[in-house]
Amino acid sequence: MGSVQRQMSSESELDPRYATITDERKRKRMISNRESARRSRMRKQKQLEDLSNEATTLKNENSKVSEQIGAATRRYTDMEAQNNVLRAQASELTDRLRSLNSVLEMVEEMSGMALDIPEIPESMQNPWQIACPAQPIMASADIFEF
Repeated sequence: MGSVQRQMSSESELDPRYATITDERKRKRMISNRESARRSRMRKQKQLEDLSNEATTLKNENSKVSEQIGAATRRYTDMEAQNNVLRAQASELTDRLRSLNSVLEMVEEMSGMALDIPEIPESMQNPWQIACPAQPIMASADIFEF
C-alpha cells in the first residue's frame, strides 16, 4: 500500500494531471470540513438559544410559583389570625356562660325555685376539640386559587 501511495505521489509530482486531482480532493475536503464546522457552530448556537429560552421560561414559572406561595401564605396567615380571634371569642363566651350559670345557681339556692339551668355543651368547654370527630373535614378547591 505504501508503494502505491509513493508511486501515486511520484506520478503526481511528475504528471500535472494527477496534481490537479489531488488538489481537487484537498479542496473538496477543505470545503466539506468548513461546511461541517459551520453546521456544528450553528447547532451549538441553536442549542445555546434553546437553553437560554428554557432558562427564561423556568425563571418566569419560578416567579409565578413564588407569587402563588406568597399569596397562599398570606391567606393562611389571615385565616390563622381569624381563627385566633374566634377561639378567643369562644373562650370569652364560655366564661360568660359559666358566670351566668353560677348566678342562676345562686338565685336558685336563694329563692328555692327550681330553675332550668342549661348545661354548657362539651364543645364550649373544650373549644380546641373537634365537635364531631366522626365526620371528615372537607376542603374546597376554591381556597387554592392560583
